[in-house]
Amino acid sequence: MGKEELTPSESEWQVMEVLWGSKEPLTSSEVISRIKPESSMNPKMVRVLMNRLCQKGILAYRVDEKDSRIYHYYPLKTREECQREKSTRFVESYFGGNQMGAVAALLGSLELTKEEFGELENILKRSKEGSKKQ
Repeated sequence: MGKEELTPSESEWQVMEVLWGSKEPLTSSEVISRIKPESSMNPKMVRVLMNRLCQKGILAYRVDEKDSRIYHYYPLKTREECQREKSTRFVESYFGGNQMGAVAALLGSLELTKEEFGELENILKRSKEGSKKQ
């Protein structure tokens, strides 16, 4: 089996943001009504994207108890899981798996404030402490 993309595309991510932001499963009509107004996605496209997300194992649904034509969709993966997978694929695709090269390129392109540098230092410290435990 080839390297099939199992992370959300940019358009699929917009759909997932709606579902991640909901405390309960949503029908496709509810997702469509909650998609950002500035989005150029039409209802048919949203349904296609939701189907793809189900095929990728990111989204699932249950059939309505009263009406079998209505599906209630819910996320199988969290935003954090998808971000982690997307980051890993990005590093593999654009940096040949070189994590330090990816981090260096990202940091080189940012203009961080003192507060943001402090936040980054805390993230690095937590990451270092986490890797010591393993």
